[in-house]
Amino acid sequence: MAAIRQPDLRFLLQHPYHFLALGFGSGLSPKAPGTFGSLAAIPFYLLLSLICPAWLIACLAVPLFLWGIPICGKAGDELGVSDHGAIVWDEIVAMLPLLAMVPQTVLGWAAAFVLFRIFDILKPWPIRWVDAKVKGGLGVMLDDVLAALPAAAILYFLNPYLH
Repeated sequence: MAAIRQPDLRFLLQHPYHFLALGFGSGLSPKAPGTFGSLAAIPFYLLLSLICPAWLIACLAVPLFLWGIPICGKAGDELGVSDHGAIVWDEIVAMLPLLAMVPQTVLGWAAAFVLFRIFDILKPWPIRWVDAKVKGGLGVMLDDVLAALPAAAILYFLNPYLH
């Protein structure tokens, strides 16, 4: 693992996987990069929705998750920290199915965002355990997918009220 490096615009643009791992630049936020990465999922989702139905975007999260393992792993190696805060591809990928499952309204997207952030920040068991024990690109990606699961369960029941 390299010495710890603080990512910057040069790092972001150095390689396409840096650009993705750092969430199109949203991970460069000096404060709350995970929150900004989660927010970046919304315009990314809207862009995808121009060419794909919501169910397909949700399914697309699977290959994006698998692709994220080496992307985030390489970026973490180069930054010198396996799960550097600037790496937010995991937040973006985890948000996509949540955005797809809610009514396509600002309220629906806001509910998906807030619930995901709550579980991603609090990391209740087993999310915290996975975050502590599973390292590398898989660990980076997996804890956020796990945080999306309870958010999805709550969104399922809230769905009728989010129109």
